Formats: sequence, structure tokens, C-alpha cells
Amino acid sequence: MRLGVLDVGSNTVHLLVMDAHPGARPLPAHSHKAELRLAELLDADGAIGAEGIQRLVTITASAVHTAEDKGCEEVLPFATSAIRDASNADEVLKRVREETGVELQVLTGEEEARLTFLAARRWFGWSAGKLLLLDIGGGSLEIAYGMDEEPDAAVSLPLGAGRLTAGWLPGDPPAPDDVKALRRHVRTEIARTVGEIARFGPPDHVVATSKTFKQLARLAGAPGSGEGLYAQRVLSRTSLVEWVPKLAAMTAEQRCALPGVSEGRARQMLAGALVAEGAMDLFGVEELEICPWALREGVILRRLDHLPT
Repeated sequence: MRLGVLDVGSNTVHLLVMDAHPGARPLPAHSHKAELRLAELLDADGAIGAEGIQRLVTITASAVHTAEDKGCEEVLPFATSAIRDASNADEVLKRVREETGVELQVLTGEEEARLTFLAARRWFGWSAGKLLLLDIGGGSLEIAYGMDEEPDAAVSLPLGAGRLTAGWLPGDPPAPDDVKALRRHVRTEIARTVGEIARFGPPDHVVATSKTFKQLARLAGAPGSGEGLYAQRVLSRTSLVEWVPKLAAMTAEQRCALPGVSEGRARQMLAGALVAEGAMDLFGVEELEICPWALREGVILRRLDHLPT
């Protein structure tokens, strides 16, 4: 069957169309994304403004039309931290429902972590042993750990690259004092979760998903997207430590010239790097591997698990 996943994230609205059936690897058939950056559109009260809501409605309607054109039998629409944490989330969901017919399922942070972990487990298989998963989105950081398809621990922290950039790094390039303050904040938040994960023992394999980690790995010399889905991509803490001060000294325009860095993500790269560095340091991770599958694939895999065989 052909399934569509409509992911309303903090940075983008992404429609992923995949051909899938139970017991088989989902195959991507079409991908359509539009930049929205909801995490940067919140007002002082934490609400998504009228312009942001209208843009979301328009993009969602377009994505639904695309899914119909591509022959999707079912579309699985969900939203993550930008809407989950908005003070007017109910109003936003109502507008989307009334104007597009789409009933967005708002995932909790823990659900987001668990579904992303499922995707990573299926990608790497049982031989990977105990997995530690890190995922940096626009609005939140997800951390999960476990031996099975359901993680033993799954947490979500408000440490997304877009959220932190909007709230902590107004300058371009950012002021050194702002960078130091954000670094302290990030490490304080992550440190609160270390004990919960560490009690299960050291992981056998550490993996990361998300565009932020992919771009950081690319900066550190990992193969580009042209090398294909199955090229191994790793990120070492040593490389990351070297890149953080370089990113801090650059403007967003200068970061755009770096390999693998898109214009829409350039401003967020430093905040994302500080979160990645803090997580790897506090969890004692010297190197991690990039997983091509993430939350959207996890949503499809969970849906397939509930289909009759």
C-alpha cells in the first residue's frame, strides 16, 4: 500500500510518501517539504501568530493535495514540539482541521522519542545491541535508550535548535556571552537526564537522527547525500569540539557556504552543535553513527505493525 506521513515539525512541514507493506522495508516514493520554522514564530506569550497559523493551513492543504495526486491510500498526520508547546495549540489544531480536514495528532515528547527509536532499531537491527539514540529537532531534543524495539528510557527536552536560536542567540554572529550562557543552559538541562539513562549501563552503539546531526556530520567529513542512503556517516566528539567555535564566529550567510548546510538551517547550526556537543560529552560518547531513518519512518513502521498480515 502507499502511505503518506505528514510531519508538522518545528522547522518544516514534510510529506513523505512511501510504498510499504507489513514485513517489508518501506520504500520512499515521493518527498515534499516546505519551510515553516514554527519554533521561531512564537510570540512573547508562546502562541503561534496569525501569520504562522495561516501559513501552516496553506502548506497543510497543499500537502494533502499532493498526497492525493500521488495515490496515497492513507495519510498519517502528526505534529511535534512547536505545536505541542504553543500556548494556543487548540486554536491552531482547530483551524487546520476546519480548513483542511486534517486532524493532526500531537505527539508527546516521549512518543516522539519512542517512535524515532523504533526506526533506528529497525534500521540497525538486533546486532547493534543496546542503542542510545539522540535526535535534535527544531523544538526539542529526544533521547532514548534500550535493547528492544521499545526503549527502556525515552525523554524529551526543550532543546531544539530553532527554539534555542530564537530565545538565546539574537546576534549574527552571536555575542560570545550569549553563546556561553546557552552552553551552560544546554548542559544543565541534559545533565538532569544522564542518571536516568546511565543506570542501564553503557550502550553498544550510539546513533543520531535529524537534519542537524546529518549536517554536523557532513561538516566533519562524512559522505554527502550523493553517496547514497547506505554510506556510513559518523560524527566524532573531537570534530564537533573543533567546529563549535568556528560556527560561533560565523554569520548565517557564512555558514550557508559550508558543505551540507542549507540556508534555512544556517542560523540554527550553532545551537544544534552546542546541543550535540553537550549530549555527547555528558553521555561520554566519543563517536556516533547517523541513522537515515527517523520519526517519519517510525510512524509508518508502527502503522504497518498494526495492519493484518
